[in-house]
Amino acid sequence: MARYLISFDDGAMDHIPAEEMAEVGEASRAVVQEAYRAGVWVFGGGLERQRASVVAPDGVVTDGPYPETKEVIGGFSVVEVASREEALAWAAKIAVACRCAQEVRELMPDADQDAMLRQPNPRG
Repeated sequence: MARYLISFDDGAMDHIPAEEMAEVGEASRAVVQEAYRAGVWVFGGGLERQRASVVAPDGVVTDGPYPETKEVIGGFSVVEVASREEALAWAAKIAVACRCAQEVRELMPDADQDAMLRQPNPRG
């Protein structure tokens, strides 16, 4: 199984009239519930329209790109599936629900992190 990041740019949903956003929200939550029931949902959500804070290796914090640039993510989902084709199928469902194109990228595998996540969470 591999994990995939499915995301869309900030502003990708700006073409949707305000009176239709509740319907889009319901449709996107339905896809999340479907993915959860299918056992492929890991995590995801929409991001606030804001500048990112960029923290350099030396700890210096600067403002990131403005939300108007295509460098800002508007929302994302992480799914764990057997193939890229399956990730693309979920991206297609999300694209229909959110009424915007989705980008799909495979996350690098990390066996150490997977083992850590199988342990009980120390916070309870």
